Amino acid sequence: MSHVMNTYARLPVTFTHGEGAWLWDTDGKRYLDALSGIAVNTLGHAHPRFTAALAEQIGKLIHCSNVYQVAGQESLADKLCGLSGMQEVFFSNSGCEANEAAIKLARMYGHKQGIESPSIIVMEKAFHGRTLATLSATGNRKVQAGFEPLVTGFVRVPYNDLDAVRQVAQHNRSVVAVLVEPIQGEGGIRTLDIEYLKQLRQLCNEQNWLLMLDEVQCGIGRTGKWFAFQHTGILPDVMTLAKGLGSGVPVGACLAAGKATGTFQPGNHGSTFGGNPLACTAGLTTLNIIEQDKLMAHAEALGQFIRAGFAAALQGVNGVKEIRGQGLMIGVELDKPCGDLVKLALAQGLLINVTADSVIRLLPPLVMSQGEAQQMLDILCPLIKEFMHS
Repeated sequence: MSHVMNTYARLPVTFTHGEGAWLWDTDGKRYLDALSGIAVNTLGHAHPRFTAALAEQIGKLIHCSNVYQVAGQESLADKLCGLSGMQEVFFSNSGCEANEAAIKLARMYGHKQGIESPSIIVMEKAFHGRTLATLSATGNRKVQAGFEPLVTGFVRVPYNDLDAVRQVAQHNRSVVAVLVEPIQGEGGIRTLDIEYLKQLRQLCNEQNWLLMLDEVQCGIGRTGKWFAFQHTGILPDVMTLAKGLGSGVPVGACLAAGKATGTFQPGNHGSTFGGNPLACTAGLTTLNIIEQDKLMAHAEALGQFIRAGFAAALQGVNGVKEIRGQGLMIGVELDKPCGDLVKLALAQGLLINVTADSVIRLLPPLVMSQGEAQQMLDILCPLIKEFMHS
């Protein structure tokens, strides 16, 4: 009997090691990883330059506390701000913690504007984490059920519906921010229209709201840009990052720009482990390797190759509703629940995921080759066809 708390419906496989886009289980079977730990293993597994940098840092210093200055934080913050155009960074350990920081920042921003009970506009089908505040901001009743009372202060609107946001602006004077994912990952790889984001930016300016973008899953080069918002030409006031930033080492970040800067002062927020030397080495090394190896351009090109491969192989297959995504964030939506495909693919040596019940979610590592992508298509497309005909 396992003493691990039963919080996951785990698949019956245990991995021992990996290399690049591949993993091996305890029986020596090899699997092509098209999920990368849910967009975490940006550089795949056992990347030689990444592991060497971590080994060197572990030999020097893992943790020292934020009571002291941390040189790695300064370097990583400088790099992130240089790449994004943001101005300040708070380091945490995860995406939900980064989003917690963003929610707290928005509330403090509102209080400084004289708003007694600040509200944040959030989206239907959003996912921002599993802490009580981020759970409350999340638009999924399955995730929220059993944890009531939820945290108040969130106003929910449909995704990609600017008129709904304008309606809230007319009737709710307590709103201080909008929190939105440029691409909803858990919500089914749903992408915001570029024009929507541009107009949302303009509306936030008019209302003196903070535009807060959750790029926990879509950031760090996955869409072919460093950050998904860079496809639009706008700049958010707040952006949250995690997952792929540390290539497997836990690190999150909440970035601020413009009117959001200077909101937090000493004592307002903190983290014991956030931004420790090891995590910052992981983040900085990840960004440097993406840059040196031109992995963003590769992600964009490989994403186009994969989507085109699905389109060609699944053309005319009844029940395939849409193939969508950006870069290496890809969704194949079917017209019926398809969770069974996860185990079917696992049996064939392929790691995939299904989200929103009927969307096959693919988040390959940025180092996946075109040949490996073709192997993925060669396994998955016949499985989809057989599944849809069953």
